[in-house]
Amino acid sequence: MSPQLEDYIECHISAEPTYLKAIDRASNLYRLNGRMCSGHIQGRLLKMLASMIRPQKVLELGTFTGYSALCIAEALEENARVHTIEADDELEDDILTNISASPHGHKITSHIGDALEVMENFEEESFDLAVIDADKRQYPDYFRKVWSLLRHGGFILADNTLWDGHVTETGSHSSQTRGIMEFNELVVNTPGADVAIIPLRDGLTLIRKE
Repeated sequence: MSPQLEDYIECHISAEPTYLKAIDRASNLYRLNGRMCSGHIQGRLLKMLASMIRPQKVLELGTFTGYSALCIAEALEENARVHTIEADDELEDDILTNISASPHGHKITSHIGDALEVMENFEEESFDLAVIDADKRQYPDYFRKVWSLLRHGGFILADNTLWDGHVTETGSHSSQTRGIMEFNELVVNTPGADVAIIPLRDGLTLIRKE
């Protein structure tokens, strides 16, 4: 997407809340891989999808600085909750600060640790919506575990599933590209998975558990 088109879209969608704009700016200024922050366009889409799904319990793998979790929490009812998991403990202070700065932060529970280990603490078929946006090499394992935790009729949103177009390249691939490619094949061949891909940013896959 060209910068001009991105600017146009941002001018013609709902405004980015001030606290989210501050998180996005700080993430890009002070954190490596700042583009991992969802940002205005994807953030408004996450809020819209959460508003449509109306989940009571949400699971997110890959908190980064908390932007996407807060976008989802913005759409939730007061008694709904987001459980978000981040492997990098150096991000914990940022996450807690950003969550506390939001009027929707009380809907979020932050977990620091390995996602596969943390997910062992959750009951099967207990989540209405899950977001996968963590270590690309582990996407297949994440999907298998998340699938067991997702109720029938629930949704998964998986980010970066086009991986800057590397998924279409032939020859040798990085471990991250291989993880994404295996994930994409696994998902489309999973019985009961209804799958669509939105070519937004780096690819966003929507999966419904029928």
